[in-house]
Amino acid sequence: MAKIRWKGSTLLAPLPPVMVTCGEGEKANIITVAWAGIINTHPPKVSISVRPNRHSYGLIKESGEFVINLTPEYLIRAADYCGMYTGAKVDKFAATGLHKEEAQAVACPIIEECPLSLECKVTDVIPQGTHDLFLAEVVAVNAEDSLLDETGKLCMERAKLAAFAHGEYFALGKSIGKFGFSAVKKKKQGRSAPKTGSAPAKKKKQPQKD
Repeated sequence: MAKIRWKGSTLLAPLPPVMVTCGEGEKANIITVAWAGIINTHPPKVSISVRPNRHSYGLIKESGEFVINLTPEYLIRAADYCGMYTGAKVDKFAATGLHKEEAQAVACPIIEECPLSLECKVTDVIPQGTHDLFLAEVVAVNAEDSLLDETGKLCMERAKLAAFAHGEYFALGKSIGKFGFSAVKKKKQGRSAPKTGSAPAKKKKQPQKD
């Protein structure tokens, strides 16, 4: 298949257009970030990249805290707004109609309307060039109870999360598989394994033909 060759760029997709809350009280703000990711399992750590000239950068740097609020498709207009305007001049909560809700482990608020929110405490700030990379530990998670089934399992499809790809927003489509579905499970052979401490029976040698 023919390929077009371009120079290096940040053409990675899809990405999560998350709404990151930071700051406290009347200074609380929302910044939309598409450059967010998972960096570790234990302890659970994530990253966000923010330009130093953004209003939220100073709030996060000063407090060492932020919340990643996952954006459902029905809030994508609010997310877009929060990425277009600066919190230095606009109260984004008032402008978008979103509401603050008290977090569990950090001082900045979570967004009440978002189905999932990850409370984060900054561990490292690494300058990268145009952006600084904030590495943070996830210290608490908030999930709407409507996302859980009768057994308590989290059903992510119920969150109706949005995705961002090359300047456009998308609603996630149908599930096309689950993690690990490509692994082929080996069926057990009919033969039983030798008992512990006993050697497997030796095969009798067959006479060789001339």
